[in-house]
Amino acid sequence: MPNKKASIKDLRQSEKRRQANLSVRTALKTYVKQARAAAGTDDAAERARLACKMLDKAAERGIIHKNQASRRKSRLVKHTNAGSG
Repeated sequence: MPNKKASIKDLRQSEKRRQANLSVRTALKTYVKQARAAAGTDDAAERARLACKMLDKAAERGIIHKNQASRRKSRLVKHTNAGSG
């Protein structure tokens, strides 16, 4: 455990941020999973668009790397356009 007050506060803040980022990353997985499951259906494009939007937001906020967001979007769109599950 840190001894200084500032270090203790920093520990609290980083744990808070870690928890928030964890929930966003979990939500991202859910959006992508739903979009992949919807491939070939009527709302596939809408679900893929929403998943891409969320990936972009997470990359913008620094929760995931921008290249990772780009890679995941690319794979998702490729899967959606193939139209099979």
